[in-house]
Amino acid sequence: MQRNIRLLKDRGVKRISGILLGLSFLMILVIVVGLCVKSEPLFEQQSLIEVLLGTVWSPLKGYFGFLPFIIGTISVTLIALIIAVPLCVSASVYLVEYASARVRQVVLPLVNILAAIPPVLYGVWGILFVVPLIGDYLAPVFGVSTTGYSILAGGVVLAVMVFPIMVSIMVEVLKTIPQDLRAVSLSLGATRLETVQHVLLRKAKPGIVAAIVLAISRAFGETIAVLMVCGNIPQLPQSLFDAGYPLPALIANNFGEMMSIPLYDSALMFAALLLLVIILGFNVVSRGILKRMEEINQ
Repeated sequence: MQRNIRLLKDRGVKRISGILLGLSFLMILVIVVGLCVKSEPLFEQQSLIEVLLGTVWSPLKGYFGFLPFIIGTISVTLIALIIAVPLCVSASVYLVEYASARVRQVVLPLVNILAAIPPVLYGVWGILFVVPLIGDYLAPVFGVSTTGYSILAGGVVLAVMVFPIMVSIMVEVLKTIPQDLRAVSLSLGATRLETVQHVLLRKAKPGIVAAIVLAISRAFGETIAVLMVCGNIPQLPQSLFDAGYPLPALIANNFGEMMSIPLYDSALMFAALLLLVIILGFNVVSRGILKRMEEINQ
């Protein structure tokens, strides 16, 4: 009797879990279909190629070129990763392998606190410190005159924002590596640094990549902080010191104005669809790469 009850519970949990999983996929599908329907009027006037590769954004004249926003989104995210990944990997290795227990007890809670800070505060910090630093000190070194509101400022702010989540995950991944691997490497004559480079980081590579993927997913959709420091000019940035205009900032800045201009609402819905497709596509590709890495390590 008890065995039958347990089996019924297992089947019930299995079915409920399957239903919840199906609802999750259905929700994503509903969002995609809804955005596609709302975006359709735009493509009655322009082709998909013209919209994606167009460089002119002038809603009053009926021009909706999304290339500056796509490039701005990708540029800010890449800059953030170039800054954040080496720092996060180094910080995680130090905390796990070199730092004392007392240092870890102090630093790790502070990292978690950074993750809880509202994005708008990062934006204010960017305006008060990062933008003047770039405009008054860094850009003149390269002979560039700029206000400081640039894709570089957006990348720096975004790098600081993704730092806590990347460090937290990487620390946990490094902690899961058995101590026996470290002991074997050291007993064979490898130095501490060689053990970190050739044993720990190699073993932890799938987890590190997973942390980077999660950070990029957040970076792609970040709005307020990036909006405050990027300059928000719809142009193709020619250098790190040029202003940019990421897709999330476009949606946040203009959503309230879309009712007064023909096709504006359709263009913004397409911006949301485009951002969703970029994030989903990146996650699918990343999962494939991660799966391949796990197979190689096994």
